[in-house]
Amino acid sequence: MITKDLILRIFSAANILRWNDHVRPSSFYELDKQAHKMVIAYIIAKFERKSVDWIKLIEGGIFEFFQRVMLTDLRPEIFHEIMSKKEKELNEWVIRNLNKDLSALKEDFGERFSKYFLESGYAVREKRILKAAHCLSTKWEFDIIYPWNSMIYGIGKTKQKVEDSIVVFHDLAGVRELIINKKYYGFLDLCGQLRFQQRWSHTFRVPKTSVLGHMLTVAIFAYILSLEMKILDKRRYNNFYSSLFHDLPEILTKDIVKPVKSSISGLESIIKDYEKEQINDKILPLIPPDWHLEMQYFVEDEFSDRIVENGKMRKIENAEDFGDDKYNTIDGSLIEICDKLCAYIEVSIALEYGIKSPTLTRSKEALYDEYSNIKKNNLDFKRLFNYFR
Repeated sequence: MITKDLILRIFSAANILRWNDHVRPSSFYELDKQAHKMVIAYIIAKFERKSVDWIKLIEGGIFEFFQRVMLTDLRPEIFHEIMSKKEKELNEWVIRNLNKDLSALKEDFGERFSKYFLESGYAVREKRILKAAHCLSTKWEFDIIYPWNSMIYGIGKTKQKVEDSIVVFHDLAGVRELIINKKYYGFLDLCGQLRFQQRWSHTFRVPKTSVLGHMLTVAIFAYILSLEMKILDKRRYNNFYSSLFHDLPEILTKDIVKPVKSSISGLESIIKDYEKEQINDKILPLIPPDWHLEMQYFVEDEFSDRIVENGKMRKIENAEDFGDDKYNTIDGSLIEICDKLCAYIEVSIALEYGIKSPTLTRSKEALYDEYSNIKKNNLDFKRLFNYFR
């Protein structure tokens, strides 16, 4: 089971500032960067098609996220310099310091974490896709801050480095498509805009997590808990990416808080219908047509357990009855509890920082009362909620 220390490490990324020595029109945080990176990695990997091991790609992204959180005090240029000379030693240090938390996870997750960083021949293609996604998400950030820093000494050199970092990945079909096709880059850009949309925007809170960062925390929880459930790879893939994209419609609708949705009978259904219409009109045209069904499957009725039957989505009562890969199952109920658990942790951390807000206090109690006793498979949600009780 996930330890409290590992949970705190995940959420600590929401405090790690990026481009901290540059003028910024908006703050950039490591959690958002890592979330954007995973979205971009999905895009690149989809263009690479069958040559990608999706589980290695997902886990590699999570592994690299944990590595970066552990090395938060190192500036990027210092990090890369040290990695070029002491990569093995630095990775061994990270592994030692995370061993207790990762060894508590099921399905040999901790062993694969070590293998990923210590065996150069492991997940070679997936590492390269993640590196390309890292460089593209960095460039996306830099393109925003560059006009604000054009007078700063050395900015031209930084600009050249950022641009050069992309060139070496032109052999990847996904990178070429993103550079050449403005439509596909538009999807990348649209997802990136969720960095600027704050959660709990109606109340003061620290850290100020974004919608995009929240989507990644939900995805990490959903994946790790999928390991606890010992489900097959396809279902794990579905649970991760359904979580990563579950708030995608908020790019177009913004966040509509639950009290508003539930205040008027039938309003939530109207909002859902509007979201589907906007997804079809504004989001799906930005990705290749053969991705449309999967993206719709990920984001529509995101908190329902569902399968694909005769080419169409069907809601189900119990996902455990549909564990075989042929059903293409998504545990929407797991994603919902992970979503609410992450919200609970967000308000709990803010309260622990000393922010006395009636809104946060009421939200924490309501989330605990409604979701901590839910049962799914062998998962102990009560224990996770009680970490912050």
